[in-house]
Amino acid sequence: MQAAALFAQDVPVPEIARRLRVSHNAVYVWRRRWLAEGEAGLASKGPSGSDCRLSDAELATLATALEEGPAAHGYIEDQRWTLARVAELIARLFRQRYTLRGVSLLLHRIGFSPQVPKHRPVERDEAAIATWRREVWPQAK
Repeated sequence: MQAAALFAQDVPVPEIARRLRVSHNAVYVWRRRWLAEGEAGLASKGPSGSDCRLSDAELATLATALEEGPAAHGYIEDQRWTLARVAELIARLFRQRYTLRGVSLLLHRIGFSPQVPKHRPVERDEAAIATWRREVWPQAK
């Protein structure tokens, strides 16, 4: 680790802070850990924050439910998942409440990303559109 090497060379705190682009206080904290625990004290403890409240099985169930689409879960007025709807779905399925930001993070964790919805009606008839393009459109041109 770069900080450990600098500590071993007795480089001044301001110089370490400048080289590593951190605050002086961070260097003092790291130095105390290094003196107490050696290089092991400087190892990353992993990301901070609380653990996910849903198990891996519940996350898989959520992903399956989302892939079924909004209509399968009672949202028939339009075919879009919103963060509020997903939060409501999570509350119904798992009895866990999430904020909208928490839902967004959870969706990213399981591989979903925000999409701009295609504004196409559910009743859209692709065959009729293809026929119109093939027969009517050339005459209109």
